[in-house]
Amino acid sequence: MKIDVNGRSFGEEPRPGQCLRTYLRERGWFGVKKGCDAGDCGACTVHVDGEPVHSCLYPAFRADGRAVTTVEGLAAEDGELHPVQRKFLDAQGFQCGFCTAGFLMTTAALNEDQLTDLPRAFKGNLCRCTGYRAIEDAVRGVCHAEAPSAGEAVGRNLPAPAGPQVVTGTARYTFDVDIPDLLHMKLLRSPHAHARITAIDTRAALQVPGVQAVFTHHDAPERHFSTARHEHPTEDPDDTRVLDDTVRYIGQRVAAVVADSEAAAEEGCRRIEVTYEILPAVLDPEEAMRPGAPVVHDKDAATARISRPQNNVVGEAHGEIGSVEAGFAEADAVYEDIYRTQRVQHASLETHGAVAWFDEDNRLTVRTSSQTPFLTRRALCALYDLPEEQVRVVAGRVGGGFGGKQEMLVEDIVALAVLRLRRPVKLEYTRAEQFYGATTRHPFTINVKVGARRDGQLTALQLRVVSNTGAYGNHGPAVMFHSVGESMAVYRAPHKKVDAFSVYTHTVPAGAFRGYGLGQVMFAVESALDELARQLGLDPLEFKAKNIIGPGEAMFSPGGEEEDLHIASYGLGQCVSIVRRAQTEPWDAAPDGWLVGEGAALAMIATGPPGGHIADAKASLLPDGSFDLAVGTAEFGNGTTTVHRQIAAGELATIVDRITVRQSDTDVVRHDTGAFASTGTVVAGKATLRASRALADQLLDFAAAHLQLPRADCRLAEEAVLHPGGRLSLKELHAAGAAVGVEFTADGHFGGTPRSVAFNAQWFRVAVDPDTGEIRILRSVHAADAGKVMNPMQCRGQVEGGVAQALGATLFENVRIDEHGAVETAAFRRYRLPQYADVPRTEVHFMETADAIGPLGAKSMSESPFNPVAPAFANALRDATGVRFTELPLTRDRVWLALAKSPRRTRRPPVSH
Repeated sequence: MKIDVNGRSFGEEPRPGQCLRTYLRERGWFGVKKGCDAGDCGACTVHVDGEPVHSCLYPAFRADGRAVTTVEGLAAEDGELHPVQRKFLDAQGFQCGFCTAGFLMTTAALNEDQLTDLPRAFKGNLCRCTGYRAIEDAVRGVCHAEAPSAGEAVGRNLPAPAGPQVVTGTARYTFDVDIPDLLHMKLLRSPHAHARITAIDTRAALQVPGVQAVFTHHDAPERHFSTARHEHPTEDPDDTRVLDDTVRYIGQRVAAVVADSEAAAEEGCRRIEVTYEILPAVLDPEEAMRPGAPVVHDKDAATARISRPQNNVVGEAHGEIGSVEAGFAEADAVYEDIYRTQRVQHASLETHGAVAWFDEDNRLTVRTSSQTPFLTRRALCALYDLPEEQVRVVAGRVGGGFGGKQEMLVEDIVALAVLRLRRPVKLEYTRAEQFYGATTRHPFTINVKVGARRDGQLTALQLRVVSNTGAYGNHGPAVMFHSVGESMAVYRAPHKKVDAFSVYTHTVPAGAFRGYGLGQVMFAVESALDELARQLGLDPLEFKAKNIIGPGEAMFSPGGEEEDLHIASYGLGQCVSIVRRAQTEPWDAAPDGWLVGEGAALAMIATGPPGGHIADAKASLLPDGSFDLAVGTAEFGNGTTTVHRQIAAGELATIVDRITVRQSDTDVVRHDTGAFASTGTVVAGKATLRASRALADQLLDFAAAHLQLPRADCRLAEEAVLHPGGRLSLKELHAAGAAVGVEFTADGHFGGTPRSVAFNAQWFRVAVDPDTGEIRILRSVHAADAGKVMNPMQCRGQVEGGVAQALGATLFENVRIDEHGAVETAAFRRYRLPQYADVPRTEVHFMETADAIGPLGAKSMSESPFNPVAPAFANALRDATGVRFTELPLTRDRVWLALAKSPRRTRRPPVSH
């Protein structure tokens, strides 16, 4: 046996049935990524004798005598990047970067003919982050990245610091580490939606060669917790155990087997014998709230923080401003309907997972794919009675999150095994486990009723919202509360009412997902307002523009006014103007006989969560005159690392290349709540700003004293302090400080309050084939009010990625549950993600605003682009067909069936304005 990999020969025989991907990774070629297990995503693409293959499907033994090239082998021996790697760097054709090696390997093998048909060429590669425009630009040789210059960083297209590592396959994600003596964990999961474990026999499993231990509910702590991670743990119900003797959904973990290999652990799971007492289950949230329904959590309401456990209501909100009854009586037109949104999977290409061990200081160290390392450490310490100084949690580069990794889904069970066995243990979810063992977006049912006078003035807005939180309440109450906040507050109406319920069912749990409930409710509200405007004979955009809140106005929803939330900058009017302009511009004709329409939607979102979101940062001058920046927030394609370097470089008058960032490690700073709720720039960035400013002050104060000059005569430059007599290099400054015992280091802190709001608008023009239900997007325009845009290239990518992900949820993504509660779509090929060919090039426009609260005028822009997409698309579809679609996703068959029943089957003329 001989396999040549990147010019090196390997003679080890592969294991029976071993794929090439695992063979390569076991030999240190970590650029070969695991994303799907089934040849669907392309993240594991390598070349075999120059031909690209999905190595997860390619048997390792077939590589005998062949030359294999991974992304690490693309560059020349002298380190010169391959032209494709250079193009991806220049265009910044990546965000989290987990898919990038696969795209690079596919692109490097394309011939001239294939380059003319990228939709076909990239059919086997998926990206969840970018929206594909940046990838196309990379292939086409478009350069977006700018060269750095001293002190001029904010507002420029500076590249991500990890870019060279991403394109060479040397960036280290969670499992891209070689840990000696590593054990592997696999989980036995429940086949029942609701059952009590009456007996569990692990003896046969323990006889499997290589199995070291089996853990069941008998080994787990008795205490309950929530897998959701928030700064304040009381936001979520304590309803979960590490391992429970009652299972509440198909896929819940029942036991954990730890073995020398994954194969042995899997065999151990198969040999565990479990006796279940089957219990009644309820899958529908409306049925779950009815008297006599099976109770999902029979717990004390106060102790577990569950609103009404006997009715399966984990959280609820009720409120009224004015009198909606009077408001509807005043209206000249009233519209009411029920809207439904589906489960959606985060589908981050890096699955959930963690590896843990005891370090040389006997501290428990957990390396995990997490957006919240500090909160995870806090939870592990509480669960296992450990002091915080004895636990370190660190996230490597995270391969996508989208809210799904604002959970503790694996770290608790891995820590249990390591604490018992005192050996390193790894648990990595399969793609199937992501679907039935992780979390989804909350399915919502929204009954919306709106009324207005004939002059277009809203009189009343009423919502009844039911959110299906699944078997556990992680994020359930918070998502429900947030969903009826900004979605109602953005419109002026004298009378508003809401009744909202977050409800348990015996289904896979829901959790945090981009938009955090706003997207679901905005789909209903924006669609209803569009329909009400049509009833009144008004232009829907003008109708909405007349009723949106203005600068300086208070934001009211029936849930109450949030005192720390302000309109600290206002770009919504500009967003509306962008859409108006797009409506009037000429457009290409649609295919003959197709129906054409357009639609828009508006959105508002708070630039951070209520109740505080903590970030600490530390900036230091190093002996060589460069800088160290330590921040707690994680990098998973959100771009915060780039932005933080830009902020620090601006304050320290240096270039970003002279700043090294250490991050997402509980050892580097005091505390960071985590990278969620769009806080990476506006909260952690503000801590970085304060630390950098404080360090700049320290340097100038010391330099002035050292030089015996007034402080005003000294100023920072790229590598020195300049003064009338010349320059004092930063290296010399550090040495002068060290000589008198002075360390140049400064801390920055921000508590996440007060908060501002960001605005977005999305507009589509679509064409629909009435004979087949096929929809083509003729044009997509997005207006984003991000305040001062710190990095336009990067922020544009966040918007494009948000629109692309939202289009997937709008058009075809759906986690289907069967009549027993089992997930039917536990693979990418059964759950359709947007591919290159599905996503249009969205025109992104940034508004000219500067926020009074955000750092240097910036606002958040990672979550908010998602929210207006579905209603804008549905409104365009309504304009084209005359049919109001009230349920997502808007699949081709659903559209065709509706059109087949509709009399309107002739092509629409162009919309006039």
